[in-house]
Amino acid sequence: MSILRRAIAVTAGATALAFGLALPALAHVTINPGTAEKGGFAKVAFRVPNERDDASTTKIEVSLPVDHPLPFVSVRPVPGWDVKVTESKLPAPVQSKYGEITEAVTKITWSGGKVEPGQFQEFEVSMGAMPDNVDQLVFPATQTYSSGEVVKWADEPKADGAEAEHPAPTLKLIAPTGDDTHGAAAMASPTASAAPSVVAVQNNAQTEPISAATSDGTARLIAGIGVAIGIIGVGVAIVALRRRPTA
Repeated sequence: MSILRRAIAVTAGATALAFGLALPALAHVTINPGTAEKGGFAKVAFRVPNERDDASTTKIEVSLPVDHPLPFVSVRPVPGWDVKVTESKLPAPVQSKYGEITEAVTKITWSGGKVEPGQFQEFEVSMGAMPDNVDQLVFPATQTYSSGEVVKWADEPKADGAEAEHPAPTLKLIAPTGDDTHGAAAMASPTASAAPSVVAVQNNAQTEPISAATSDGTARLIAGIGVAIGIIGVGVAIVALRRRPTA
């Protein structure tokens, strides 16, 4: 029976490990896609999953950088949610290719809706131009639940590449590829003033859940592998017991 007990222990450990690897990838607020070209414009989605079993997500706040402000920001309405875009005076003027920036969008807040347990919601934002003198932009987020719980996703990426306990959504900035047409039409003729442009874009397209499905599929695959390992372990133990010579 000791062989069977060891097999059961291996099964439990493998299953726990599989789910432990799968769940963190879906638990925190992320920005998708995770990269954008330096100097260009990008449409991103802040993906907010609800990892609580007994409460809904009722508000999400995203802070935009003030040391590298984005002159042009627009949001796509989300059915059932109210959105508030906050513009603030910057601590110090920032020079950009559109001129001196003294005010910019510093926070976007979505409220009034619900992300139920086991669900996620994406909040889309079009923004630019991306700075060309940094390699990433960090967007601290605050998630509020119907229970009153507040979780801050504000930890910056660690130098060693390890994931922080409450990682902030981080957008990696990459070198231009020369194929930056995203948002070019909308921003083809910016005004000389670098005052932030805040526009609510009509919701004329469905949010693309492709990458979310991919993440969920990966998590399920990892969990499935763990379960399969456990089943194999139990099978090996049973065979060993049957072959064990009797006294």
